[in-house]
Amino acid sequence: MKRLGVLLSVVALLIAGLPATAQARPAPYQADRATKIDVMGEWAHPDDDTSIIGPCGVWHQRYGVKCGVIMVTRGEGGGNAVGTELGPDLGLRRENEDRVAHYRSGTVDIFNLDRIDFFYNQSAPLTQYFWDEEETLRRVTRVIRTTQPEIYIGFTPTLAAGHGNHQQAGRLIWEGVLAAADPTRFPEQLRGKNALSTWQVKKVFSGGSTAGTGGTTTAANCATGFVPTSQDTVAGIWTGYDSPYKWPAGNVQGQPAGTPKIWQQVADEGRAAYPTQSRVMYKGTSAPACPKFAMTQAFVPFQPNSSPAAGRDDAILFGATKPDSGGLPVGTLEYLTFSRFANVADEPFQATVHLRAPRGKLAKGNVTLTVPQGWTTDGPKPVPRRADAAITFTVTPSATAPVNQLAKISALYSTGEATGYTDNVVRIVSAAEGRFQRWGNWQEYDEWLARTAPQATRLGRSAAIQSIGVGRTLDVPVVVHNWSAEPQSGSVSLGLPPNFTADATTKAYPAVAPGTETTVTFKVTNTDTTLPATQNVDVPITTTYAGGTGSETLTLSVVPTTAIAQTTTAPTIDGKASAGEYPGQTLDLGRIWQGASTCTGVDDCGVSPTGEGSTAKVSWSDDALYFFVHVRDDFQSYAVTPAECVGHWQADSVEILLDPRGTASQALMDTANTFKLGIFPFSNDPAHGNGPCWSRDADNHQGYSSGALDTGNAPGVEVASTATWVGSNETTVPHTYTGYDLEVKIPLATLPAAVDPANLGLNITPYDNDDTSAAGTTTLRHIDQSTRLGWSALGSVQSDPYRWGRATMPGYTPPADRPTTPAPPDVSNPNLNGALSPQTIAQSARNHVPISGRVPTDDLKLLYAGLRPARPGVSPALDLITSASGPGTARLFLTTGELGAIPVYTTSCTTDPPPDYGLTPCAVTDGGIPPWAPDMSGHVVKQASKQLTPGVRHWSVPLTAAQLAKLKTDGHLLLSYETPDNKVQAFDVRLSRRR
Repeated sequence: MKRLGVLLSVVALLIAGLPATAQARPAPYQADRATKIDVMGEWAHPDDDTSIIGPCGVWHQRYGVKCGVIMVTRGEGGGNAVGTELGPDLGLRRENEDRVAHYRSGTVDIFNLDRIDFFYNQSAPLTQYFWDEEETLRRVTRVIRTTQPEIYIGFTPTLAAGHGNHQQAGRLIWEGVLAAADPTRFPEQLRGKNALSTWQVKKVFSGGSTAGTGGTTTAANCATGFVPTSQDTVAGIWTGYDSPYKWPAGNVQGQPAGTPKIWQQVADEGRAAYPTQSRVMYKGTSAPACPKFAMTQAFVPFQPNSSPAAGRDDAILFGATKPDSGGLPVGTLEYLTFSRFANVADEPFQATVHLRAPRGKLAKGNVTLTVPQGWTTDGPKPVPRRADAAITFTVTPSATAPVNQLAKISALYSTGEATGYTDNVVRIVSAAEGRFQRWGNWQEYDEWLARTAPQATRLGRSAAIQSIGVGRTLDVPVVVHNWSAEPQSGSVSLGLPPNFTADATTKAYPAVAPGTETTVTFKVTNTDTTLPATQNVDVPITTTYAGGTGSETLTLSVVPTTAIAQTTTAPTIDGKASAGEYPGQTLDLGRIWQGASTCTGVDDCGVSPTGEGSTAKVSWSDDALYFFVHVRDDFQSYAVTPAECVGHWQADSVEILLDPRGTASQALMDTANTFKLGIFPFSNDPAHGNGPCWSRDADNHQGYSSGALDTGNAPGVEVASTATWVGSNETTVPHTYTGYDLEVKIPLATLPAAVDPANLGLNITPYDNDDTSAAGTTTLRHIDQSTRLGWSALGSVQSDPYRWGRATMPGYTPPADRPTTPAPPDVSNPNLNGALSPQTIAQSARNHVPISGRVPTDDLKLLYAGLRPARPGVSPALDLITSASGPGTARLFLTTGELGAIPVYTTSCTTDPPPDYGLTPCAVTDGGIPPWAPDMSGHVVKQASKQLTPGVRHWSVPLTAAQLAKLKTDGHLLLSYETPDNKVQAFDVRLSRRR
């Protein structure tokens, strides 16, 4: 850790004659330039963070800004389109991809937190379950306090982020900013020999809207004239500036050799640098752009979009890394808070302007509020000559202020020589507001806003969402809250779409006291007999009160229903639907929920000119479910090897999804409480006849489920397929076929809990991949270009059990001893420990931020590390002398070459050296994948570990003559040290000078 200032001892104080109570405190921690980050981004997975590649390159080149990225996971739970690495090995590879993407922008500090990447989901609570919420926030807070970023950028915390990991990463921005500035949060970080200080991030960009009009993409200061359509202040940055990187001779884009690439070109090349995630080498030519960032919280003065200065390319930095153009000194804090966020027309509330001088006292001046037309406030008010001030105003909204809208209030601090502007928003709500009663993830999000991050309420509360089965009845509770200062009474009405009825469409609610609420419940019935063409319908909810009305709209997803018939004779698993085996309803699997643009004709994507589309039948016998699935297809996709029999979306496949209790979404566990079986109808496995293979994914116990790699997570499952692999992944061999049939047995004992025969969640989703060969090649790839179909075909249905169909099993009773509560989920693939990543170790040794944001230690002293040449009777080795003050594990990596960004693509360009890193093509066939395992493309010469005990130890790592030669030329020793209580250390020693 780096510290500025001198610690004065008690002895020195006594000598000076000062009383002991006047002991000087240690100077606050201040990050040095090796550690300091100016703009920090935070995301969940590698490749989430590509939006800042171009902006950071411009900020770094033109304004000296240093960007960094907090990466919560390394993406170990994702697919691998170019190799067989899974789990920690995949995490190592994906970490490098992320570093390659950002390296040229100057963003070389990527702080991986080592949280587990489990599977795609849409639940922040489920993510908290797997990430250990408090420990993750602890690590985020340490990284913030250590690197002291001024600006923070990343995902929205709202459910609009989609992936639950993305939602939680967005929440960690808001929570981390609060925690880093709060001395009561993780106070252990503020004490001891490695003590940090609290830190106030100055600006936050998380979840705001960048929509608007004006501005340009063709000139510098590209946000000049931009007018946001939201209440957020928006900053832009032009990526048309020339970068330091040059076009190589022979590039396929035909650009003159030696001329500079613009920063947008660099950004687009970096955005494609994730081949494991089905991205391919970028071979286009980029036009300048104007990436924009919407500010959602500011603690410093800034320029509103109405100011010409707000259009400058450095406007985002105002008040943070450089002075605001209003003239207040850097470090001045100015922000606006309110006594409450939700306000009612014509009822007053308080607004407080907070000011703090960076040093000394605030300049004498006045503060004036500007409020919407028709509103009133008091002031101007004087600013006292103090270090800080909180100046409170009374604001009264107009009696006609529109409801369900944000209203902006701004403050201007004027000293006579300088001005400081800030603003914030409140929301005008109905005096009596009726909202559909939130449940599951929606309820939990609103509770998080109220409990943890009220300022994020400006982004909006949760949407009103529910599902209903075809022909079923659903309770629709509406909670009426009185936001006003007077009792309210009135009624609640529903607007029913076609094919819906209710026990009543209007119901009165009794008088509700201020600040309290009551609930009105409707019984709504769907009268469809078959699944409608449009599965999502709107149900408007209107609430009346004395003097007005309020409204919101419930989105109701209509999902299919079926009764699974019992068959007296258990089906034979032979790929045929024999007479009597499947007496029930035929399920239509021909609806598309993602990827319709890749359908190539009438014989593709589950349809045919004869109307014979993709279908399924389901029956039950004894204690098992049986499925017969008919898939219509015209092109046989890539055939997976046994090691690739995961990530079913990357080749032709079918997934069967079962929620045994029908309550996984309500329990905030999403698919972690379910059973999901992904089945490949054929494989590249000659030893087993190239037959089907299957695995469980994104469920209660994911992992391989068939063949030699079977993890035992699907006992008793049987699969038969009529598909026959064509025998080649080359498109020179015809891949035309008409589809296949699958027959599957799933014992109900394999599910994570006993089936509720009245409420089984069910879906069946075919995945259709066609020609995935790269341009100019004839080899199919294990890469996601799928069209996704299903019985219940709604967006992201693979992760949302509440959107699956509903099934009953008449006559079925589960065994009495079968648990009704699912076991804790097993995600199978662990995450990489940063102490095992050479790139992470090298970064930690350079910038002094502890690995993974964990607690630092200096228990290990590296007294000597040097190469021992071969001599008669003596073999070459690395010799080390260490001194440990306690036990621990030393892990060392002997590396050679540039480790910061190891190329992810091959190129035929011969004049494309670092730092361009092979990201430019000189032939249409460029973009192949260089070997990676087992040595990180040849960069890891040797690795070893050593358990150390207290005291001085002399130890050696044997080397071959070839290894010694490599290390003599350009060798480094990267060493991590972990103590039993999870503290960490990192060393980087250049070996080429130590022999």
